[in-house]
Amino acid sequence: MKLARRKHIEKTVELDITAFLNLMVILIPFLLITAVFSRMTVLELNLPALNSKVKQEEKVKLQLELVIRKNAFVIQDANLGVIKRFARQQGDTDWNAFSNVLLEIKRRFPDSTSITLLLEKNTRYKTLIAVMDRVRSTDVVQFTSVETVELFPNISIGDAPELAPAQEPAS
Repeated sequence: MKLARRKHIEKTVELDITAFLNLMVILIPFLLITAVFSRMTVLELNLPALNSKVKQEEKVKLQLELVIRKNAFVIQDANLGVIKRFARQQGDTDWNAFSNVLLEIKRRFPDSTSITLLLEKNTRYKTLIAVMDRVRSTDVVQFTSVETVELFPNISIGDAPELAPAQEPAS
């Protein structure tokens, strides 16, 4: 006797992955959005202990500022006050005297590399760029050669304080 063989026709079953795709459509943008906010920033602060006495620093720290006004450049220290004032006539500046004063300050404070430029509201862009170039470095003539000396390459920019009517220079 012959056994009848049944033909088993196996149907291929398709996987239903729509639920998985729906999950990925939601999960991937969520992970991308939250990845931006999960950065860690470490800021080191050296705070004095509660019971320690504050020590006066023996070295004077220079906080150099250059106030750029329409009629004058004022070089000053944030703690001590005005160091030198340069009058400007219709935008003309004595750049040699300006560079010499900055060079003398750099000789007294060789470790200082920062300066803050404080600008009046209507300061021209060309004036700002010229000042930044002069503040970064200057050329010094030594015997038969010209040497470029780095002055204050770390430049910060801010707004100049308003002048009280009594402080405004006469035109």
